[in-house]
Amino acid sequence: MLPISQISPIASLIGFVIGLPTTVATYYQAFRTRKEAEQAREGLLHSRNCLEFIVEDGECINIVPLETLHTMPKPGDIVFLPGQSMTIKTEYHAGAYRVEHIEHIYTTAEHKTKREGEARLTKVVAMVTWLH
Repeated sequence: MLPISQISPIASLIGFVIGLPTTVATYYQAFRTRKEAEQAREGLLHSRNCLEFIVEDGECINIVPLETLHTMPKPGDIVFLPGQSMTIKTEYHAGAYRVEHIEHIYTTAEHKTKREGEARLTKVVAMVTWLH
């Protein structure tokens, strides 16, 4: 049986080895949660990395992930949308919409190997009108 004076340094070392990574991971998760909450307040989180179709009154009809697009629509193009509202439970008509203009939203790059001044395409907004 070891005396307490010999067990105490070993217990302290084990507590430090387990406690330090746990503390660092907890602070990192809190930082990420705070950053996601900030992005949610800015309105970028639900449609991040997406093409968002918006009608004249500002209502989002549909969103499409950017990685699934073969080409980006241009002003004057006709697109066929399923017409489901994202924020209000209003059902927009499925069918043809004309793209009036496109807005590209960029943010600073957040990956580890970013270059100075590097920006990243975060969201594309297409203003559309329904063709009756």
